[in-house]
Amino acid sequence: MSEARMSDEQIAAAFKDTDAIRKGHFRLTSGRHSDTYIQCARVLEHPTLTMRLAAEAVARLPKDLEIDLVASPAVGGILFGFAVAAALDKPLIFSERVDGKMVFRRSFEVSEGAKVLIVEDVVTTGGSVKDVSDLVEENGGSAVAVVSLIDRGADPLFSAPYYPLLQLITPSWEEADCDLCKQGVPIDSPGSRRINK
Repeated sequence: MSEARMSDEQIAAAFKDTDAIRKGHFRLTSGRHSDTYIQCARVLEHPTLTMRLAAEAVARLPKDLEIDLVASPAVGGILFGFAVAAALDKPLIFSERVDGKMVFRRSFEVSEGAKVLIVEDVVTTGGSVKDVSDLVEENGGSAVAVVSLIDRGADPLFSAPYYPLLQLITPSWEEADCDLCKQGVPIDSPGSRRINK
């Protein structure tokens, strides 16, 4: 018996109910500043909810989309990537940054000609997704589509077809244009790119 589909309203409620949307002054993973941070980990700490969201993401993909492999950027994309890969019954690999460059480690491989679905948690500029897309292509595969939990509404840097579960348009600025910085509001950098740096 298949899982009941989720509406946009139910998806939005999942983020609200888990307190995943925070207000304050934040430096995003992209380097931009914002008064809103979407902490997807608060949603992803609930496995059943995560699997439902992943099943909904898969259900919204074009029926004729061929996928051989799922790839996600570490750290933020791994949990949702795993859930989407499980819903598709496809293998998952993830990329990591080494000296600032996105690489596949842990003997992960992309087969020649593999059709790869890239899965991320939040997309602001899409820089991490573009890095993974480039890496997939350098390894002989092709990025056929991108899925994310949240699209923050900016024009993404990647070119693959994009299927976000929820668009949540939130403002972000370059540091030089940030009024919160000018007001001296303390900044938080919760993004995973700064882990162990």
